[in-house]
Amino acid sequence: MEEALLWSFYGICIATKGRNKRKNRRLRWSREWLLKRQEFSHVRLLRELEPDDWRNYLRMDTETYNHLLKSVTPYIKRQNTCMRKAISAHERLSATLRFLATGRSYKDLEFTTIMSKQSLSEIILETCDVIYRVLKKDFLKFPKSEQEWVQIAADFKKNGNFRIVWVVLMASIS
Repeated sequence: MEEALLWSFYGICIATKGRNKRKNRRLRWSREWLLKRQEFSHVRLLRELEPDDWRNYLRMDTETYNHLLKSVTPYIKRQNTCMRKAISAHERLSATLRFLATGRSYKDLEFTTIMSKQSLSEIILETCDVIYRVLKKDFLKFPKSEQEWVQIAADFKKNGNFRIVWVVLMASIS
């Protein structure tokens, strides 16, 4: 009986010893360079860019960007807390557009946006969802008739020099 009690006590000691080590592993809350987002972020670069450079960087002009920012800000804006300053709607949108424009990885964007890749993955998914919800009623209409599909095919052929296979187009309508 005493031996079983001793082994039980020993097992509890071993189990709790591992828990204490896990608690002490995190030595810092955030990397130092991530805390300097205001100083080194791509947002500072955007303030300095000429209109042509802006268009090259985000694939849209400043007027279109500002209109989009105004539309999505109520949905992606966050409040500052006592722990840290929130990532602004401007930073969120510009990081998302840069990701969509370049297709770069989160790890690569981490260094230009000065945001962690974990934050970027959440921000980009959330912002894309908001952009879709805000723009779908005006810009992302699905064709409802054959005539609309024919017009889209003609526009693609004229503007993009795309060849569209009529069979595939008709199959998608049916």
